[in-house]
Amino acid sequence: MSVDTSVRAESERLFRRAAELIPGGVNSPARAFGAVGGTPPFMRRGDAAYLTDVDGNRFIDYIGSWGPHLFGHRHPAILQSIEGALEIGTSFGAPTAAEGALAELVVSMVPSIEMVRMVNSGTEATMSAIRVARGFTGRSGIIKFAGCYHGHVDSLLVAAGSGALTLGCPSSPGVPAGATADTLVLPYNDTEQLRQAFAVNGDQLAAVIIEPVVGNMGCVIPTSEFLGELRRLCHHHGTVLIFDEVMTGFRLAAGGAQELFGVTPDMTTLGKILGAGMPVGAYGGRADIMKCVSPAGRVYQAGTLSGNPVAMAAGRAMLELIRSSSPYARLEQLGSALESQFRGAAGRAGIPVSINRVGSMLTVFMTDQPVTDLASASRSDTARFAAWFHGLLNRGVYLPCSQFEAMFISAVHTDEDIVATGVAAEAAFRELAAA
Repeated sequence: MSVDTSVRAESERLFRRAAELIPGGVNSPARAFGAVGGTPPFMRRGDAAYLTDVDGNRFIDYIGSWGPHLFGHRHPAILQSIEGALEIGTSFGAPTAAEGALAELVVSMVPSIEMVRMVNSGTEATMSAIRVARGFTGRSGIIKFAGCYHGHVDSLLVAAGSGALTLGCPSSPGVPAGATADTLVLPYNDTEQLRQAFAVNGDQLAAVIIEPVVGNMGCVIPTSEFLGELRRLCHHHGTVLIFDEVMTGFRLAAGGAQELFGVTPDMTTLGKILGAGMPVGAYGGRADIMKCVSPAGRVYQAGTLSGNPVAMAAGRAMLELIRSSSPYARLEQLGSALESQFRGAAGRAGIPVSINRVGSMLTVFMTDQPVTDLASASRSDTARFAAWFHGLLNRGVYLPCSQFEAMFISAVHTDEDIVATGVAAEAAFRELAAA
């Protein structure tokens, strides 16, 4: 790939200035390049599958704003819908028809959702879903899985303990121990420890929350036995099963991972693609559960900007695009081709890797062992990943800046983009082999 995007003088200047005004120079930690080192490029523009930074460097983009841009940046139908909403106003603090229109689309597409409430972020969605599950069941206990991230909610910012039944300790200063006292952390994909946890705590568990395909320890795929037993145990014990599909919703299928795997949760949280790049989240599920939410019920949740016309317009345009021009066959084709490029490039360079992929989500782990949970993901060589990441970045390919994130393919990536990415990946792998 005959490009050199290593010159980023203006990005460096902007980053230095931002660090004086914003903690760490960024408004979300994943952007700071803390896991790979160096200065993050500051972006000026996105077009289709590409980003251009303030220094004029052009990148093939495999982040897509961390998932929302299923049809790439600045899709004309989405921009037109947003522009139409702006002509009538940004928000009113009063109901609009746009909220019901998007809700109707969500209910028609996601198997588990009979009623839905719009919020402004994935964090709001997961926080609210946990509260509703607790209000519905009258219980306090929840289970999450090590390596799954569900937003910066106090009760969910929990690191794994040393044993399956170890109560979690807060993984961030500022989270009091009491906030996580009812949170149990289990290893992902461990069916036996899941059974043990329910045997001991089943009558105290309000909810289990899970990423049905993990994106936040890298892409990690559930076994059918694990998901099936989770569904069975939750049903048997009256525990609300929450699929956090903020990342996977509408990406892996029109109905999300639950459609793909044929496992229907009791509640689902959504975000990312639902907003087409605008700040949107949602939570929904069975009607009997959702009727607990204020003002229909007593579980309180509110948001001044929730359901604002601009976000609703973007989301409606995105879901209508999905329904009218299903992108999933094309995404699978592109995903398979990219995976093949990475495998071939690593093999020819003699670099051991483990690659996990579901549709358009993919992670290249720098390890020769399968990755099925946080422990196996953590055995990856993060220094080697950082060097490979910069090798690609300097050749015009923008990947997630951490070993423990998934990359996202869009329906507007081209076959030529995939081949170019493979060429860049092979050059970067060969640099690793020579180091």
